Amino acid sequence: MTGVSGFHEDEVLGKAYDARLLGRLLHYLKPYRAAVVLGVVLLLTSTFLTLSIPYLVKEAIDTGIARGDAGRLRLLMGWVVIVLLTDFGVRYAQTYLVQWMGQQAVFDLRQEVFAHLQKLSLSFYDKNPVGRLLTRVTSDVSVLGELFSSGVVAIFGDLFTLVGIVVYMLYLDVKLSLITFIVLPLLIYATMIFRKKARESYRQVRRGIARINAYLSEHIGGMTVVKLFGQEARSQVRFEGLSAELRDAHLKSVLYHAVFFPVVEILGAVSLALIIWYGGAGVLAGVLTFGTIAAFVQYVDRFYQPIRDLAEKYNVLQSAMASSERIFKLLDTRPEFESPANAGKVENVKGEIRFENVWFAYRPEEWVLKDVSFTIKPGEKVAIVGATGAGKTSLVGLLTRFYGYQKGSIYVDGVELKQMDVQALRRHIGLVLQDVFLFSGDISYNIRLGSDSISDERMKEAARRVNLEPFIQRLPGRYRAVVEERGATFSVGQKQLLSFARALAFDPKILILDEATSSVDTETELLIRDALEKLMAGRTAIVIAHRLSTVEKSDRILVLHKGEVREAGTHAELLAKKGIYHRLYLLQYKNVLPSAKIPAA
Repeated sequence: MTGVSGFHEDEVLGKAYDARLLGRLLHYLKPYRAAVVLGVVLLLTSTFLTLSIPYLVKEAIDTGIARGDAGRLRLLMGWVVIVLLTDFGVRYAQTYLVQWMGQQAVFDLRQEVFAHLQKLSLSFYDKNPVGRLLTRVTSDVSVLGELFSSGVVAIFGDLFTLVGIVVYMLYLDVKLSLITFIVLPLLIYATMIFRKKARESYRQVRRGIARINAYLSEHIGGMTVVKLFGQEARSQVRFEGLSAELRDAHLKSVLYHAVFFPVVEILGAVSLALIIWYGGAGVLAGVLTFGTIAAFVQYVDRFYQPIRDLAEKYNVLQSAMASSERIFKLLDTRPEFESPANAGKVENVKGEIRFENVWFAYRPEEWVLKDVSFTIKPGEKVAIVGATGAGKTSLVGLLTRFYGYQKGSIYVDGVELKQMDVQALRRHIGLVLQDVFLFSGDISYNIRLGSDSISDERMKEAARRVNLEPFIQRLPGRYRAVVEERGATFSVGQKQLLSFARALAFDPKILILDEATSSVDTETELLIRDALEKLMAGRTAIVIAHRLSTVEKSDRILVLHKGEVREAGTHAELLAKKGIYHRLYLLQYKNVLPSAKIPAA
């Protein structure tokens, strides 16, 4: 379908069985070894009990009914009832135990995956769509849950049952057993064909699911753009195509199952016919008993049930191997950088920042920042301006250690960032972005982000100081007012004021404002300017802005152009230089200064 190739697709990896992957999966069962051992013992017990019933029925027919011994018949039927009740209790205990064990293992794995996602660098999220990562934590982990809870144990149970049936049948009569097994080569061949076809159909199903997940994640997230440009119909058509591919893949899988299971039934019927034909002749000849024939009929019926189950479990195993390979590929992905083992402590930060000959690129040799050097003194208010793509936000990403730099050094209070503990460093940096992210919850949670170190009074004081409290007082519930997903019911200005309160509540020594006033109305901007003066007091502040009116009062202004620091000075000094800053100024105020001539860069 046109356009489909542009979607991020999950890799279709792996084999139906991979000993290496299975070994890694079994690692998650180690804490529950006792439960595993007990589960296997219960499984073996249940298998023995189940397979003993046909033998008891045989004995009841041959030694009870055939001989007219009512007492013997009652005794054996009593044993059948006891075995059935015991098997019920064993199966109940085994099923509950295995499900509990599986869910515990899945819980541990899900926690590990989420914890690992939080350790990865932002560059990882630049390359991997949200839909794919959600699939890892939810769908893929759930597939492994099915493997832990029923797949592996059920496979062992089916294998034990098959082996047990063969042993019982050979014990009862070798010749009749061999006659019954004549159809096994055909069954093995049919199973091999089914496995090959089912594997391919499974690949197509997983590919279809991956495409739909990526498409949904992208279009639901971009619903505003879809509606704004009237693309609903076209989006529906493209989704219809993806959905049709997934439907067809599922139907193909159903087709293979619809052929395989009747084949198994037919082969089972052939086996039954062979038992009646050969066994009946044996009874007439007096070399076999009716009880033996009855037992064989029951064993054959039980023999083909595990075959059908194993075919189903093959899909579970195939799915689990693919999911585990994707999950382990994620877990094996290392962060771009990590805090060194001997990381220096970040305490009593003063706020001095120094860049020395820093080079940075998102992709090799495509330099976004080139040989950047500057120093910001403790408590200094420095603005960074420049055209779009000059590298302003990238510079902030390096200071906060969202990304690693390739060349040069960055220092905070004289300590190189690469020698610092990343989490400790970020506790001293407050970042206010243009696109404020609010979490579902309430106002209180979004200011202190669940931190126990921020008291109610400190939270309310922060809201008062940034002029947010009048807005909160109008909300039902005030600080307990519900915040919808991403703050959908709040204006841009209200969200930015809330982010100011959040930054102030955490009391950072270094404050970074990245386009924090670029999308608000004039009245809200006046509130934010007043809040800014309170927020930046006593802190080192870096202000990134397109509106030059917001940086005029900065202690110093750095002008970035094509990844390089081209100019530095105060507002008045830079205007006097008649350079890049002067040109940017004239561009912004050309309607106010219509006669001004804009010089070339």
